[in-house]
Amino acid sequence: MSKSTMKKYLLFTFGVAYAMQIAVYYLYISGIPYVYQLLMSLMMFVPFFGVLISGHTLKDMGWKPVFKGKVKVILFAWFMPAILTALGALIYFAIFPQHFDLSGSYVVEAAGEDALRQMEEAGLTYPIQILISCIGCITYAPVINTVFGLGEEVGWRGFMYPELKSRFGKRGGRVIGGVIWGMWHWPLIWLIGYEYGPEYFGFPVTGMLLFCVVTVALGIICDWTYEKTDCIWLPALFHGAFNAIATVTIAVCTPGTGSARLLGPAPNGLLAGIPLFVSAMIIAQRKADNPL
Repeated sequence: MSKSTMKKYLLFTFGVAYAMQIAVYYLYISGIPYVYQLLMSLMMFVPFFGVLISGHTLKDMGWKPVFKGKVKVILFAWFMPAILTALGALIYFAIFPQHFDLSGSYVVEAAGEDALRQMEEAGLTYPIQILISCIGCITYAPVINTVFGLGEEVGWRGFMYPELKSRFGKRGGRVIGGVIWGMWHWPLIWLIGYEYGPEYFGFPVTGMLLFCVVTVALGIICDWTYEKTDCIWLPALFHGAFNAIATVTIAVCTPGTGSARLLGPAPNGLLAGIPLFVSAMIIAQRKADNPL
């Protein structure tokens, strides 16, 4: 692959995504939630189209689903995000038990008291709603989110990571790729407090840097699932499952935790992310021929 191919990919992927994130900001401050949320979902397909614009082929990325001999990796990609998230939340709430809240204050903060009242009128308590959400996040949600995760994974793991690893070695390529992936989200972190809110120490720089640490770890795991299967659907499944479960922990946390949001309870925090970081480090030390 020529350097110009990578440059085309990065210019398109960052240029279009950054423009979309600026649009998300204006929709966000205009109070049009469904439109900006839709735009954020569509943005996940920008890396996919970036590969097409670069002129690189898609045909050798492993489009045929694999099952034989790969069941362990499939189960890992499907359920490990929920396990890592649950372990991380336990660590966070063990240290900050006062932040654990099942009263529905999160819903009130995000959507107003009417949203909580409507839930209760439908015969649902908030803990039951959280339980239903958790069940969905480990059953059908990973499958649905795989479609959106695929939009990014084709660009990151299918195209960019192999090239970076060939130039800088496996570890170097994964680290550089993870930082690039994190930087791709920076405008949202800066403009609307994406991932960590707007009220933490060193906003927005500390959030930007921390998220790059998270994406390096996530990238290592996603890339490992891709290497183990040669199937682009597996990192997309892990990516989709992670996106599905990651925000549930916020729904059981008191709003307005300020700088503590950098620590958790979502797995992109320093404390709640410990299981994720440890898993990534273990995988990074594995040899390619090691079994799961």
